[in-house]
Amino acid sequence: MVLNDTLSNAMSQMLNSERVGKKSCEVPDSKVIRGVLNIMKKSNYIENFETKKYGNKSKIVVTLNGTINKCSSVKPRFSVKSYSFEKFEQRYLPAYDMGVIIVSTMKGIITHHDAKKMGLGGRLLAYVY
Repeated sequence: MVLNDTLSNAMSQMLNSERVGKKSCEVPDSKVIRGVLNIMKKSNYIENFETKKYGNKSKIVVTLNGTINKCSSVKPRFSVKSYSFEKFEQRYLPAYDMGVIIVSTMKGIITHHDAKKMGLGGRLLAYVY
């Protein structure tokens, strides 16, 4: 079944595989998903990921390490200013300093912690804890 929001599909696929106890899963390939997976890898929520080609299509194989409690995309993609991340931290994360919100900014896809340090705003993409 193909749905329109590939990031949301990828996040739910990873969460479902994590809850079942699988060590890896396949998600659709896109630049945004690769950016989100880079952030998740740097934050130690996943172990690794690699792109596999299947004819003219490609998928990303994600190696899970069992540390994801919840991950999801943010819909609608809220615009957020550099000084107003606290409201969204309270909404999407369970506690202060637990988890990350992934933001698309002019400097690329980064965490909300880095965006606050740089004084950047952007659009909320996803969260994970």
